Amino acid sequence: MLLCLASWAIPGAGHLWLGRRKGLVFLLALPLMFAVGLGVHGRLFPIDFSEPLVGLAALADLGIGLVYFLARAFGYGAGEVLAVTYEYGNAFLIVAGLLNMLVVIDAYDVAVGRK
Repeated sequence: MLLCLASWAIPGAGHLWLGRRKGLVFLLALPLMFAVGLGVHGRLFPIDFSEPLVGLAALADLGIGLVYFLARAFGYGAGEVLAVTYEYGNAFLIVAGLLNMLVVIDAYDVAVGRK
């Protein structure tokens, strides 16, 4: 479980912990994808389950780990709806979080010997 927590908190950390070099790719690519999403005025959705799609988007954003909390702490991710790139930014933020969740599952599978 500690491996999964580390892999979630820092993208690629689980694979690096297991001695797999592809963890470096995850460590660079996923936060970069998240940063691009912020850079093109994407929104970090609030955790609000009164609107189910907003709640699901928030869970997907949280999937990137500590990078999410750093972005929130520094005031990024407000989103600019009038920006032409707003929807692209949302897509980048959500997909970066979802991909990191897949990386966590992959690290777990490697650790237990399924891969």
